[in-house]
Amino acid sequence: MIIDAHLTLQKLQPSLDRFWKLSGEKIRLIEQNFDPKRGAPVFTVNGQYTTRGWTEWTQGFQYGSALLQFDATGEKTFLETGRKNTVEKMAPHLTHYGVHDHGFNNLSTYGNLWRLMAEGKIEHNQWEKDFYELALKVSGSVQALRWTPTKLGGFIYSFNGPQSLFVDTIRSCRIVLLSYALGHVLQGENDEKINLLERAVKHLLSTADYSVFYGEGRDAYDIWGRTAHECLFNVNDGNYRAPNAQQGFSGFTTWTRGLAWAMCGFAEELEFVDTLSEETLRPIISKELLMKKMLKAATATADFYIDNTATDGIPYWDTGAPGLAHMGDYLNRTSEPYNDYEPVDSSAAAITAQGLVRLGNFLKKKGDKRSDLYIQAGLTVTKTLFSDAYLSLNEKHEGLILHSVYHRPNGWDNIPKGRKIPCDESSMWGDYHARELALYLSKLLRDEPYYTFFNGLPN
Repeated sequence: MIIDAHLTLQKLQPSLDRFWKLSGEKIRLIEQNFDPKRGAPVFTVNGQYTTRGWTEWTQGFQYGSALLQFDATGEKTFLETGRKNTVEKMAPHLTHYGVHDHGFNNLSTYGNLWRLMAEGKIEHNQWEKDFYELALKVSGSVQALRWTPTKLGGFIYSFNGPQSLFVDTIRSCRIVLLSYALGHVLQGENDEKINLLERAVKHLLSTADYSVFYGEGRDAYDIWGRTAHECLFNVNDGNYRAPNAQQGFSGFTTWTRGLAWAMCGFAEELEFVDTLSEETLRPIISKELLMKKMLKAATATADFYIDNTATDGIPYWDTGAPGLAHMGDYLNRTSEPYNDYEPVDSSAAAITAQGLVRLGNFLKKKGDKRSDLYIQAGLTVTKTLFSDAYLSLNEKHEGLILHSVYHRPNGWDNIPKGRKIPCDESSMWGDYHARELALYLSKLLRDEPYYTFFNGLPN
């Protein structure tokens, strides 16, 4: 990746303005065309959003997108769309104990509404605020129920079962942390009080220790910053067994959206953990050691992304995808979404860009000289993502960001007529995270209060 050291937020202002205009048009188009009785929109096929039954993990992104649009533009129709759909359709997600996606669905909806009220963008109503807080408390505790103890701690297990640690779940830790911060306690058998902060911290540590590699010789493919989508454990004795992949090429290659989840998740949760006192964390781990481990994971994954991405900042879907061997020196060229061998994944770029800028701003606050590298890398990715090459400018196409990939191994992604690989399509998570990125940067430009998932907590 070639980082543009001279790119500024101000230079991105016209791109952000165009982005929000286009984003509003796409939200209206989906509301007009998509029948919610079909389920949740997942990705586009020939430009039209369709469903894909696996889990309903994208519904919160649909309604959350309208809330982000309101936050950015002040257009109240988007607030009403997001609020109405959250109240009418999102309740089943609060008690869905079968998934690891609570930090996606419920923070994107109930969490955004709670934050908007705390920031004064929605008129204060105590009962409404209490409703959002109750939803977040419930969601965080239900998420924490999916618990596997290990030799050194434990983790929130994926929908694959108690043996499975997914790197994705790093972002669902946010809702467990928020539930804790709102004063909630998970109660188990015989009224056992289960500490939500302890579960979230242990999951953060498990992800940092097992899902992220540091070039320390764990296996023959151990490289600084690479990630494994899934880590497998023996549930009988709690021992780690092997890396694996569900959506990547293999356990020994790096699925770039999993890498992106780790980058963004660690950056956001560093911001949260930094607000906690040493005394609060002491019964679990020292704050210094926890921050050190999280920062190591955040910087390692960021470095790996920068080193293993096309020059314009857009990655291919997996750094070990076999077709890349036919593409020559592809890392020293701009990304090629219309090649004949392997697809890029713009959704990984959207998640990554936010993670890079957040990490950079966190380090800047600490006086760390690495801050500019990550901020400029994130802005460089954003510049490409919001350019004509990746924005969906066709007014009939319901997606916002083109060239997203869902599940390459399963062959779920649409290959347009005349092409050999998936391209020209969008995903609900890619579009949502592009909006989240744009909102984060827009707030920085406007000098608004710094945007975090926990902005509703008292200072």
